[in-house]
Amino acid sequence: MNILAVASEIYPIVKTGGLADVTGALPGALAAHGMAVRTLVPGYRPVMAALEGKPTVVRSWPEFYGGPASILSAAAAGLDLFVLDAPHLFDRPGAPYGDGGDFPDNWRRFAALGKAGAELAEHGGGGFLPDLVHAHDWQAAMTVAYMRYANERSVPTVMTVHNLAFQGQFPSSIFPELGLPDAAMSVDGVEYYGGIGFLKAGLQGASAITTVSPTYAQEICTPQFGMGLDGLINARVGDLHGIVNGIDTAVWDPQTDAHLPAVFGTRTLAKRQRNKAAVEKRFGLDADAAPILTVISRLTWQKGMDLLADVLDRIVAEGAKLAILGSGDHALEGALLAGAARHRGRVGVVIGYNEPLSHLMQAGCDAILVPSRFEPCGLTQLYGLRYGCVPVVARTGGLADTIVDANEAALSAGVATGFQFAPLTADAFLQAIRRVMRCHREPSVWATIQRQGMKADVSWDRSAARYAQLYDTLASDV
Repeated sequence: MNILAVASEIYPIVKTGGLADVTGALPGALAAHGMAVRTLVPGYRPVMAALEGKPTVVRSWPEFYGGPASILSAAAAGLDLFVLDAPHLFDRPGAPYGDGGDFPDNWRRFAALGKAGAELAEHGGGGFLPDLVHAHDWQAAMTVAYMRYANERSVPTVMTVHNLAFQGQFPSSIFPELGLPDAAMSVDGVEYYGGIGFLKAGLQGASAITTVSPTYAQEICTPQFGMGLDGLINARVGDLHGIVNGIDTAVWDPQTDAHLPAVFGTRTLAKRQRNKAAVEKRFGLDADAAPILTVISRLTWQKGMDLLADVLDRIVAEGAKLAILGSGDHALEGALLAGAARHRGRVGVVIGYNEPLSHLMQAGCDAILVPSRFEPCGLTQLYGLRYGCVPVVARTGGLADTIVDANEAALSAGVATGFQFAPLTADAFLQAIRRVMRCHREPSVWATIQRQGMKADVSWDRSAARYAQLYDTLASDV
């Protein structure tokens, strides 16, 4: 089968979060199931710079959402791509969605991406005619709407929600510029509470909806996690599938990782000490036997970073050290930096994101804290499993699906891979930290948890098989 994926970012070319990791790794995993994937991405500056050889122009327009544009067929970083080359929309400095805030024309930029996806679904390009279209998150969701209202060719669609909190909501005044028929401005089209909802349109029209863990699929059917879309999702619950994300186990492999001072495996855990020493040096932490708890995250309310700031002093009082890497809410950045200033040698903070440093932290720290209020899947806990950095997670979404809590029964059976806690309160969080500290004081128990986590299958193998099965089912129904 030929699969057209549509996404706003893809690793290793352009990345702001886990979406890119998924869209970058899934094509390779699907190849083993006979699926040929080409991904349509915007022609941001890093994307255009990464293209190999001379791209083939498969479609062009003198006027396309405000300027000339074309779709290129090209390869980059081992990926087969279609690229929407529209300089007036994507040739900009800074982050993909805005530099210090959202670009005001994001509705136009990602409507254009959706229209380009629909054109490829209808006509193909470069000898590639899709059998199915897979759209990722709100930035790609209008692909489904344009296919639904404009295309004559019947092609099944999959809409994947990576985080329902980001929906692409815009005022109704943009509707005339979307180029959709009047019938689309309705409750079963793109209309959403009097405005336009890009993700809502994708959820409404897709042949199937997937999200990135089974528990999150259940959660988004409730008002608490449904973000105003739970009614629509419940109406389509028969088409909803929760498929947990995997990670690229070639990129994240502690036995071959070039970012590490010392590579290691389940039988050579002692080598992690060299990585721990490197973390201590990078973050200005005391070189002692105390465990290092790490955070590698966006510093936001959703990620529970306000809770971390609230309990930081008490975590240090328990005897742990903290190494924190991330950026986000300026008040939270300030609170964590203030904590580091209060506890020199015990807390270190680096504001920003650094991919090599994140590998080192997973390989040298003892446990990774993920106190998210909601977490569709989460990838940092999967990296932690792979690297023997024991996850400590809130019991929600994909965190609940991927971590086996170190309760007495799991410890006795030797199957524990981390620590879960609920509810999301300071007391519950600290109780989990105390459990971590108790287990860490028993080296054989701790090593068993590490090794069990490192043996967990966090690859794309099983999840890719589920996507392939879903694709086959949808294609057979056409």
